[in-house]
This record gives sequence, structure tokens and C-alpha cells, in this order.
Amino acid sequence: MRKSNSLAALIFIVILGIGGGLAFAMYRVTANMESAWIGVIAFVIALFVSLAIKVADQWERVVILRLDKFRALKGPGLFFNIPVIDVIPCLIDTRMITASFKAEKTLTQYRRCPVAE
Repeated sequence: MRKSNSLAALIFIVILGIGGGLAFAMYRVTANMESAWIGVIAFVIALFVSLAIKVADQWERVVILRLDKFRALKGPGLFFNIPVIDVIPCLIDTRMITASFKAEKTLTQYRRCPVAE
């Protein structure tokens, strides 16, 4: 899953904003270590949660490996994984791929059934 996920970015910004608001509400404008620690903890939580959120498109299925063993086949839609433990090695595209062919080519490939003879 190499594409950007706007939902994860939104969740990151919301959690970071809540942490900044909490630090401001508890310690106001004074710059002390307690408010800095609240900001750092909010950043780490926001980063972890935003990395855990994944979205597969309607035509995709996602293979999830947990510690290099098959765990699940997820999708389509929203799903969660553990960022350090779960790995997504590949996406399965379930869209139908069609190939064009000529009717003459198909008719020349016809073989008689050996049972009917």
C-alpha cells in the first residue's frame, strides 16, 4: 500500500490537535517540560494510529502477514493493522481484464469432441 491515505492524515492532525489543546489547557502559554512531554506523547500516539489505518479500494484485497505468517485477507474498505508487527506484502487486484479476439480465429480453433465420433 504505497498510496497516500487522506483518512490517516486527518486522524494524525486531529490527535495531534487534541494533544496540543490538552497541553495548552493544562499549562497555558508557559513553556515547561510537562507541556512538551504532552506534545511528544500526542505526536507518538498520532503517528502510531495513523500508520495503523489502511484503506483498500473497492477492487482490491490485501494480504496481511503477522510475523511473516499469513493472518488475513482484508478488503475492500477500512481495516487496521499493527504497524511494526503486521506487513502488507502485496495487493490483489480483482478487476476483470478482458482480451479482444476475432471470431474467425475462434472458429479455426474448433476441435471435434472425440466422444461424439
